[in-house]
Amino acid sequence: AISRGSIQPRIRLCTLREIAIRVFRACTELGIRTVAVYSEQDTGQMHRQKADEAYLIGKGLPPVAAYLDIADIIKVAKENNVDAIHPGYGFLSERSDFAQACADAGVMFVGPSPDTVRMMGDKVEARSLAIRAGVPVVPGTDAPLTCMQDAKAFAQTYGFPIIFKAAYGGGGRGMRVVREYEELEENYQRAYSEALAAFGNGALFVEKFIEKPRHIEVQILGDKFGNVIHLFERDCSIQRRHQKVVEIAPAFQLDPHLRARLHTDSVTLAKQVGYENAGTVEFLVDKHGKHYFIEVNSRLQVEHTVTEEITDVDLVHAQLKVCEGQSLPDLGLSQDKIRVNGCAIQCRVTTEDPARGFQPDTGRIEVFRSGEGMGIRLDSASAFPGAIISPHYDSLLVKVIASGNDLQGAASKMSRALAEFRVRGVKTNIPFLQNVLSNTQFLHATVDTQFIDENQELFNLKPTQNRAQKLLHYLGHTFIRGMSVTPTVTCQSYIHVNSVFLLKPSGDPPLGFRDVLLRDGPEGFAKAVRAHKGLLLMDTTFRDAHQSLLATRVRTHDLKKISPFVSHNFNNLYSLENWGGATFDVAMRFLSECPWKRLQEMRALIPNVPFQMLLRGANAVGYTNYPDNAVFKFCEVAKENGMDVFRVFDSLNYLPNMLLGMEAAGAAGGVVEAAISYTGDVSDPARQKYSLDYYMKLADELVRAGTHVLCIKDMAGLLKPESSKMLIGALRDRFPDVPIHVHTHDTAGAGVAAMLACAEAGADVVDVAVDSMAGMTSQPSMGAMVACAKGTKLDTGIPLEKVYDYSEYWEVARGLYAPFDCTATMKSGNADVYENEIPGGQYTNLHFQAHSMGLGHKFKQVKKSYTEANKLLGDLIKVTPSSKIVGDLAQFMVQNNLTRAEVEEQADELSLPLSVVEFLQGHIGIPHGGFPEPLRSKVIKSLPRIEGRPGASLPPMDFKALEEGLRVAHGDDITPEDVMSAAMYPKVFQEYKEFTANFGPVDCLNTRLFLDGPKIAEEFEVELERGKTLHIKALALGDLNKAGQREVFFELNGQLRSVLVKDTVAMKEMKFHPKAQKSIKGQVGAPMPGKVLELKVEVGSKVEKGQPLCVLSAMKMETVVNSPLAGTVKALHATVDSSLEGDDLILEIDEE
Repeated sequence: AISRGSIQPRIRLCTLREIAIRVFRACTELGIRTVAVYSEQDTGQMHRQKADEAYLIGKGLPPVAAYLDIADIIKVAKENNVDAIHPGYGFLSERSDFAQACADAGVMFVGPSPDTVRMMGDKVEARSLAIRAGVPVVPGTDAPLTCMQDAKAFAQTYGFPIIFKAAYGGGGRGMRVVREYEELEENYQRAYSEALAAFGNGALFVEKFIEKPRHIEVQILGDKFGNVIHLFERDCSIQRRHQKVVEIAPAFQLDPHLRARLHTDSVTLAKQVGYENAGTVEFLVDKHGKHYFIEVNSRLQVEHTVTEEITDVDLVHAQLKVCEGQSLPDLGLSQDKIRVNGCAIQCRVTTEDPARGFQPDTGRIEVFRSGEGMGIRLDSASAFPGAIISPHYDSLLVKVIASGNDLQGAASKMSRALAEFRVRGVKTNIPFLQNVLSNTQFLHATVDTQFIDENQELFNLKPTQNRAQKLLHYLGHTFIRGMSVTPTVTCQSYIHVNSVFLLKPSGDPPLGFRDVLLRDGPEGFAKAVRAHKGLLLMDTTFRDAHQSLLATRVRTHDLKKISPFVSHNFNNLYSLENWGGATFDVAMRFLSECPWKRLQEMRALIPNVPFQMLLRGANAVGYTNYPDNAVFKFCEVAKENGMDVFRVFDSLNYLPNMLLGMEAAGAAGGVVEAAISYTGDVSDPARQKYSLDYYMKLADELVRAGTHVLCIKDMAGLLKPESSKMLIGALRDRFPDVPIHVHTHDTAGAGVAAMLACAEAGADVVDVAVDSMAGMTSQPSMGAMVACAKGTKLDTGIPLEKVYDYSEYWEVARGLYAPFDCTATMKSGNADVYENEIPGGQYTNLHFQAHSMGLGHKFKQVKKSYTEANKLLGDLIKVTPSSKIVGDLAQFMVQNNLTRAEVEEQADELSLPLSVVEFLQGHIGIPHGGFPEPLRSKVIKSLPRIEGRPGASLPPMDFKALEEGLRVAHGDDITPEDVMSAAMYPKVFQEYKEFTANFGPVDCLNTRLFLDGPKIAEEFEVELERGKTLHIKALALGDLNKAGQREVFFELNGQLRSVLVKDTVAMKEMKFHPKAQKSIKGQVGAPMPGKVLELKVEVGSKVEKGQPLCVLSAMKMETVVNSPLAGTVKALHATVDSSLEGDDLILEIDEE
């Protein structure tokens, strides 16, 4: 017995984590000093800090072996004058040799006698004892199996299914159900291996497997005087992989007669073996109400808490006092005094991912906040921010126990408590537990051990938002140079500016042309535009202006701020160009935002002005050909999301491509604005390829095809006043009833003059950008056009003072994007554009590229080469993607110091850019005048040639299959808009979804924080949504650790937070295990962190789909990794005993 003399009693615990803390608390309440042991892997665990003393055991041993080292444990106990050892559960708690070692060392074992532990621990002997006591048992072997042949013989006698069980341990370890002969040997080996790893003995016995039973267990308590009582039962039927997930006391809707038999049988069996201390007798109850003994756990159970809550008996106190020699009557514990009070539920919150078969997750807990309140008890382990969850031990994080008057009341409290939990850094099973607690069968009927398997809706998990911590991860990345997700294009520093404050207009905005469109449809809209007195303007500030000047980097965050002002003050705009073209993919690629969300949010803020987008004909918003149904579907979804005017063009003015785009836009119900891409000079008699007659014939075709508006798309700014008058005048004469819209760029500086000439000649609409975003490669100045037209028949009706305010906002906002601003390398426009005909946006990009490649001083040569490349290719219409083809060839010529003549002469030997080769094959259509010969034949040789419209031969896109694939990859919150993004840009969309999964909604960050990140000691606020604001302070950046990470520290809402961020620059000098790329089918990665127990293949092995490749062990559970495809093993990247992290590459397979 533990002495209570002058020396304070000491009890030492040989288990760890949650149960250790539970026992320590009981000891402290009884005035007993506590001593903990821990392995080398557990130095940071809370149980060693909760004890009065703590000592290392198993130095140099593997993690599990350390806690199985009986000699070392006894040595530590003797050296530190430990009076008693509480084994907790798991590890040595049911090992009779350990109980005997304690007795031999004169140390009390808090549990049954060694003989009882031996009898109850030997599942076969326990079964025999139950039979002698008259307790029903499941058919099974009378002794542990000696070989596989014994298992085969049993299966032949009793048939399948059967179940292997560890003979010397429980908790689901070493347990395998076998349903057919072919599975027998593999499951025998797995069960043996698991049992050996978990209990130090791999002995197994086998039983007939009872289908869909309830798992009911009875808590017993005995003393040294032969007294045994029960403390009622627990229902532990909700299990996965034979491990309990949710436990209930008392069992719900249990027949009273059955309940009485379970209690009586449990006490009878315990008395027969002279059981003392706490234990559990476990039964299976079949669908007919028959019960079968399965085992006795001669220890405290994980779920003992629910019994304590309904009986108000502290089982650990009772254990300790019984061990001292007190009797149950001394403790006031007699059967007639034990009463059930209400209901209690225990949920085991584990670091497991239910969506991946409950695979254990490992890592660092970044955030931990628990649920508390009335009726809630928490028994936790090392659940705190900064705790490391390793793959070495059980995945239990915290036990949550809820008490109520009945099952429904306890479930309600539990649901509320789980909803309060915040665990970040590792995945947990909380969403799954919440689904269980809301399940109708769970709340109002009985459940069996197949409950989880038969209720797959439990796996419809509501994703956790985790917005705050994801944002901290993103901000942490911005601290580390080289980690920017938005690469800069110049060396300019970010300018820290304060936004211009514009008073938010009140009330509804005035009516605009969109109201006309909604009321009268596209035809009525076109008539209203044509009948309008004065010049109409389209504002490109929201798209083409920043595409031309700021590398398309302007964020929705800054567009939204000015949107209400535009809606209220520029309601008479023809349209606002704000979408499509390069902005679509750049939004995802560089700004990490959804282009559809941009459209939706702007539509809500600007309901009265029509939106216009750029549609690349049969290429939609991409740079390649798409099946026809993809183009139609895209236009349909765009219209549904608020798009109004579809400016349809083709980079070669290839009519078949344009007609498809027009048909798609019209079918969607949009305004069709067919755009003729302009090049050359209609006023120059010497340039006849693109003559006035060419444009007029093309316009005839487009009007005949039913365009609502006719557009001239002057992407290089080549229209001069004279050519403007000629072209627009001729079009107005030919088509007096069709609205004419002119788009241009101001690269040469003559944009305002040219647009005024167009207006004078009959154009209804011209393009402008607000003054601070105008000029150079952008559009002509809005203020200049408004001022020049004021008081004339062309008067725009736009207040000039409002343009000034609008311009001031963008002047300041533009400073936020300094690293992307073309003025960093280009100080003015240049009239040489009339010679090289480089489109405005491309002019800027070529200038950036030349400087970044150290060719800034050769930009003049680049422009000359562009002119020569254009001639080589036959003098093309130049707009994306044809302009890129010319640009690629020009850069190739500069880099290789080639002239036009040399390219023509050596064309059959040169490795020309792929874009040039594909153009000559016919991938983007047929240019006016045909392909250049003999260049084409020399380059493509025997490569296939595409005749006619490139997309016409493509099979329809299967949107249903695409959506299903996206749901598998990214979850069920996939929208029709997501499907279209993936259809247009599959790789870009994949990367965007991966980004948002890691970093969350970065669109709530202001632009400076998004692009440059905070400074040390800077405080700022981030509004996640209305009424939810984060207060953040950046604190410090840590040193590089061995994993190539730096710890970044923040203060979030007054609490310290930190995140670990990989420093990719520093990591280049460090060696890391490669990761499996999910996009490469033959790369097989570790489904969870763990150690490689066995490799079943070698390089060159032929494998079938589903064939076992290797066996991993983590948290004492083994997982077989199967082949995802048939093929040949190409390479092995892991060896036996390798420790792997999740997704580490195991091997590569060449698919057959």
